[in-house]
Amino acid sequence: MNTQSQPAIVPARAKPIPSATPRAPFLLAPLSYPEDALEPVISAKTLQLHYGKHHKGYVDTLNRLVARTPFAAMSLKELILATAEQPEHADIFHNAAQAWNHSFYWLSIRPKSGDVPPEKLKSRIIASFGSIEALKEELATAATELFGAGWAWLVQDGDRLRVLKTNNADNPLMMKLRPLLTIDVWEHAYYLDVQNRRADYVNGILANLLDWKFASDNLRRS
Repeated sequence: MNTQSQPAIVPARAKPIPSATPRAPFLLAPLSYPEDALEPVISAKTLQLHYGKHHKGYVDTLNRLVARTPFAAMSLKELILATAEQPEHADIFHNAAQAWNHSFYWLSIRPKSGDVPPEKLKSRIIASFGSIEALKEELATAATELFGAGWAWLVQDGDRLRVLKTNNADNPLMMKLRPLLTIDVWEHAYYLDVQNRRADYVNGILANLLDWKFASDNLRRS
């Protein structure tokens, strides 16, 4: 499967909200595991920086940007779709998408997973890729060959599953695809642990940390 081929992004236009009711500020959801639980693939020091500084920074900045605006009434997904490819709202999009992407990433991995996908997901993987190992190879290629910063995703595209990569804050929601799991390949996800050896980090996640149950729970029945 060619991970380079991706559908064109057709963003939704921002629409004013006639009577926007401000929602509570966006919150940094707590992790479901201790800071050292992902070692040796992801160290506690990296997790403290990645989650406690970078992810928290996106959430805090987003709350500041949308305060007292019509966007304050939107969910993260609504913000992403309303501001994608809108230069005048680029800061809101970047922080909303990064807040959403990171929350999804923390759920895509879990300590010492090492298991096989649940049966309904396993059968879809085999139908789409031929084998679980073939899927992992495609994810590894997408994650390691992505130029610059971004994300590698397993997504549902109709009846099929596919792998794609997105740059910076972009994600499958913009493409009307259903994300199942993701791997963060911004440098702050791995540089403290393996420096520029991104492949070591990616292979560690593929071998030890992918939460297949989370991916299976995201799978939509056709």
